[in-house]
Amino acid sequence: MVTENPSGAAQQPVRPTTDAAREPAAEGGEQVPPSKSHTATDTRTGPTAEELEDRWHRALADADNLRKRHVRELEQARESERARVAAAFVPVVDNLERALAHADADGGQDALITGLFAVHDQAVAVLASLGYPRDAEVGVPFDPARHEVVGVVDDARAEPGTVVRILHPGYGTADRQLRPAAVVVSRRESPDGA
Repeated sequence: MVTENPSGAAQQPVRPTTDAAREPAAEGGEQVPPSKSHTATDTRTGPTAEELEDRWHRALADADNLRKRHVRELEQARESERARVAAAFVPVVDNLERALAHADADGGQDALITGLFAVHDQAVAVLASLGYPRDAEVGVPFDPARHEVVGVVDDARAEPGTVVRILHPGYGTADRQLRPAAVVVSRRESPDGA
């Protein structure tokens, strides 16, 4: 397309461009491609230092917000578990107080002993409901994941390596324990007496 200026002289043809990033024509009439330009908005050279610094500050702020949220959620979870365990043990304390009050009213030891056994059973049931069942079996093979040996005895009636006595029970399973059971394990003498 040729345009005329008011003086009537013909001008160079004007070609429409679709690339908004092109610079004005150079001396020879050629256009400079965008890769040769030195503008700050050129996406081919990558982000500027200011953009990178801004991204870095945003990433730091996001990480700090995530850390703070995690601390809050962890504290809320701890408080929730603490309340759940305490609520599970409140009936145990109530029943212990009832047993003690009943023993004082009757003046008899039988009522106190019966009440204490009931409270004990309730406490063991609460631990089991929290995922820590009582482990106090005698006559089972020794399992190092569940038992802690505190003594070895010679017992001709028991198989070697068998739990013959529980000194204190364990609570939990092999993979999740509050404490292992303290046990005494049998050892049979060798036939030659050694």
